[in-house]
Amino acid sequence: MTGSTMTRCGTCTREFEVRFRYQTRDVSGSFAYACSHRCLQQQLASECVCEVCSSRFELEFPYQAVAQNGAQRYFCTEVCRARGLTPKAATPAPRRTRRIAVFNHKGGTGKTTTAISIAAGFAESGQKVLLIDADAQGNVGASLGIRGSKSLYHVLVHGMNAEDAVVPVRNNLDVLTSNETLAAAELHLAGLPNRHRVMRERLGARVSGYDVVVIDCAPALSLMNQNALVYADGLIVPVACDYLSLVGVKQVLKTVKNVRKLLNHDVQLLGVVPTFYDGRNKISADALEALRKHFGDRCFSPIRVNTKLKEAPSVKKTIFEHAPKSRGALDYQALVETMMTPVEAVVRKGAAA
Repeated sequence: MTGSTMTRCGTCTREFEVRFRYQTRDVSGSFAYACSHRCLQQQLASECVCEVCSSRFELEFPYQAVAQNGAQRYFCTEVCRARGLTPKAATPAPRRTRRIAVFNHKGGTGKTTTAISIAAGFAESGQKVLLIDADAQGNVGASLGIRGSKSLYHVLVHGMNAEDAVVPVRNNLDVLTSNETLAAAELHLAGLPNRHRVMRERLGARVSGYDVVVIDCAPALSLMNQNALVYADGLIVPVACDYLSLVGVKQVLKTVKNVRKLLNHDVQLLGVVPTFYDGRNKISADALEALRKHFGDRCFSPIRVNTKLKEAPSVKKTIFEHAPKSRGALDYQALVETMMTPVEAVVRKGAAA
């Protein structure tokens, strides 16, 4: 198996190569390994899972096991037992978090600018947003002038809770940064069972309290991007208004089809975003017409060529902070407003004059 490494069994201490999903378990944020079903059964026989804090523990005291309504309940400490047996007040249903991947195989389409601007736009509207940099180049952090002490690498490889690794950067906006170590994380993922779903398993239930999660993907067909698409519910595709970018859209659509069919995850194409639109150039007009003809209502209004958009990263600001009245800010603000409306009910307008 490419990228596999030798691992030590937690029961018999024998070294072995992970080949099956049951051989690796997530135990309180770290990995536990079993070389065989027999060793796995021995591990599970000596462990119970606390229903309050989800910690695994060895049953030692009578208070740790409670028979109630015909079922056995387990608590690791007296504190957890008291919490678990205390009647809970009714709580409101958890908020539904939108997970949006910004993705294109081709570079130079304004992908990171779009991801940052969408995240900042949602945050400006009062929604709580997490922006995840899933690109080893770390352009999100460079654009906003931040560098987290922990990164997406620590979440995927070491099992760190994502909320302990995020960096609050603006009101309502947190960022989970990345750097060159993300390449090593991808090698690690390649050796794991169910390797396409690690990001979803690591981030899904552990990321709470956000209205929107935006993932900035690398311009590549990679295992990391497959993880991002399986984690995401919806997909935004920035497409530069030139011929080669139009050709690249076909590969994106093929990837989405494969994610649905082969990885069994129904990620939805929310729409394509025409970027670098220049109404003075025929190629821009032709590209926009082609996108509208093919995608219909899923072709968003274009983002016009704007010097302020290029300047914003150099001063470590979002476009809404750097030039809130610029064409770039107005276009991305319109995009965010459109995305707040269900796709089925939207009639998207053409380019601004």
